[in-house]
Amino acid sequence: MKKSTQPSSLRFFSPRTALRLCLALPMLIVLALLSACSETSQRASNGSGDNKHIHFLYNFSTRSLDPHVDSSYVPLRAGITETLVKLDEEQLKVVPWLAESWAGEDGVHWTLNLREGITFHNGKAMDGPAVKASLERAMTENVAIRNALNIGEITAEGQQLQITTTRPFPEFISELVNPNVSIIDVTEGDFNSKLTGTGPFRLISFAPGSKLELERYDAYWDGASRLDSVTFSFNEDANARTLALQSDQVDIVYRPEVESLEVLRAQKGIEVQATSTFRVHQMTMNMQRASMQDVRVRRAVDALINRQEIVDTILLGYGEAAIGPFLPSLPFAPSFETAPGGEAAAVQYLNEAGYTLQDGVMQKNGEPLQLVLLTYSSRADLPLIAQVFQSDAKRIGIQVEIRQIDTPEDYMASNRDWDLATYSNLTAPRGDAGYYLNATYHPDGALNFSGAEQPELTAIIDKLNRTVGADERAVLAEQAAGYVHEQMINSFILHPSTIVAYNKDKVKNWVTARSEYYMITNELDTLE
Repeated sequence: MKKSTQPSSLRFFSPRTALRLCLALPMLIVLALLSACSETSQRASNGSGDNKHIHFLYNFSTRSLDPHVDSSYVPLRAGITETLVKLDEEQLKVVPWLAESWAGEDGVHWTLNLREGITFHNGKAMDGPAVKASLERAMTENVAIRNALNIGEITAEGQQLQITTTRPFPEFISELVNPNVSIIDVTEGDFNSKLTGTGPFRLISFAPGSKLELERYDAYWDGASRLDSVTFSFNEDANARTLALQSDQVDIVYRPEVESLEVLRAQKGIEVQATSTFRVHQMTMNMQRASMQDVRVRRAVDALINRQEIVDTILLGYGEAAIGPFLPSLPFAPSFETAPGGEAAAVQYLNEAGYTLQDGVMQKNGEPLQLVLLTYSSRADLPLIAQVFQSDAKRIGIQVEIRQIDTPEDYMASNRDWDLATYSNLTAPRGDAGYYLNATYHPDGALNFSGAEQPELTAIIDKLNRTVGADERAVLAEQAAGYVHEQMINSFILHPSTIVAYNKDKVKNWVTARSEYYMITNELDTLE
């Protein structure tokens, strides 16, 4: 028998993955050397070798820590900042955090009572005036936050805030879950080097695009962490993240390579968790492009997406096929009749739109149907989904150009030279449908990359924003999602599981949050 020349640790991977791992090895060797130097320096600076330390490796990098504008939400995820309220992920309701209570029966006049005795990392008190200044800065720096909060006036005295919204807004408190409304001491100025929050960990240093170094904040209001320090680093290559855990460079990896999970599960000392979350992978349709303005073309795009095959082959079963934006288990998720799918259905929709297949090219009035599809690599499955769609579209004569971008939100908001985009979005991070519907389909929505401006849909969302009762809100949410489905404004592909792997012989009390907001907490610990 011919002996394999492939390293034994790579034989468990597919040839494609093995090749990618081999290419990544030189980079990882360099990273290992740098990591060793960093850890030696850190032990020296602490004066001993018994520092309780966790190294967390995340899949998105960021070059800014300004919590009021950064879309990666790293300050909250890293335990530096906190919000006034947070999501109870089991009960799907908003619960106190920095604010201990609130009232606002008329939906316009709100009173928030802040917890006593909380300090920022610089020792200053977190009181009403400080929170007021933080909220006002968030609204000044972030138009989307200003539109989402609808705050007309804020007054502060002691530990109490009085807030008046510009219109009746029953879900105002749930919008305060947003990480972009994190409370910070705005007097510090440079938020990349002096970001000052109230969380369990204090920022020591930040290397943009690389990592943060954090240390325990001993005066943390909810009980100081048992950890001395945390490294929160970034690597957008899923294979590199996997190898970093296998080689003990890091302790916790967010979203390792899916193809490596069985190997990780078999490796002694590694725990793999897969949790359903409030996320959907979708095909965003640019409604401002001529071809995509025809709903029949959008339905053809939707028909070409083989959801279950994508779940089975790309996610290896770690997810579920989607029809709408919300997980079917959520109380406001509508049920839809299964629409015709496959190549035949797609061709029929296109024929109805005036396209015909001639000489292997789908065309209309002599013009071929050519689509530009955006994708990005920080979510490793999205480029693979784009490639599958490109191949399926080619079989019915549609040419799809795949264009890789770095920061999808920035690119899609600033450029309209694309037709489709594979995009991943949290649809219920507040435990309610309002966030996603407002952000994605309201004309003022921060994530309305499709450019949707449908008066009927906007009216439903506006009514939802004025409605208090959960049952009534669920009905309106179903109506809005039904309209999106009928008009195929976006096409929903799958609900991915969030996968985390960690060193179970070291890491204690890790919890994979369904909202993907709460990661480095004061409960996180080591077994050492």
